[in-house]
Amino acid sequence: MAEPPRQLPLELPHEAALTRDDYLVGVSNKAAFELLSRWPDWPSPVVVLAGPVGSGKTHLVRAFQDESGAAVISARELAADVVEDLLVAPAAVIEDTHLGVNDTALFHLLNASRQAGKKVLITSRTWPASWKITLPDLMSRLRAATPVEILEPDDDLLRRVLVKLFADRQISVDIGVVDYLVVRMERSLEVAMQAVQAIDREALAGRVKITKPLVGRVLENVHKGQ
Repeated sequence: MAEPPRQLPLELPHEAALTRDDYLVGVSNKAAFELLSRWPDWPSPVVVLAGPVGSGKTHLVRAFQDESGAAVISARELAADVVEDLLVAPAAVIEDTHLGVNDTALFHLLNASRQAGKKVLITSRTWPASWKITLPDLMSRLRAATPVEILEPDDDLLRRVLVKLFADRQISVDIGVVDYLVVRMERSLEVAMQAVQAIDREALAGRVKITKPLVGRVLENVHKGQ
């Protein structure tokens, strides 16, 4: 029997909901969410948010930005000549500091923000001790920062995230399919996004319903691509 004809799936634009109201809170990220929600009433002028790839740091930063109006910049783009621009905003966020940061510029930012009475959020996959900081005074500032961690999502959070990701694409999926995904996929929000995108494309290309066998095939390819 001939296989049913496949169609080329079009990448229709869809917007992932990344506001504070869309952020899904679970055991793994509750402490981080609650701390950032207390802004500007933080225990210290600087918060260091650490978590593995795919744990949802980016979404939490966008939710924080939505709530506070913070200026967001990657650590690699941080330089002395942009510090004053960052201080115009109510708060500053420095992302992906594990990839490297200009020690002098970060030290200047922390000092200037403290004098201005503003807060700084720093995100990373690791803690400051592994950042190869060469300025002792900067390391001292970082030791005084409030640390908060996002862990890998548990089953309940991962299940709710998958439902949301399908809903973002206006796809209604049987909860049994979602449960099938949860017990077989890597505990990563990044992998969840990749899997939902790939499942959507495969279902559109084959003009078929999203079923467990289809999900199993797609998930195997997603894991191979990691």
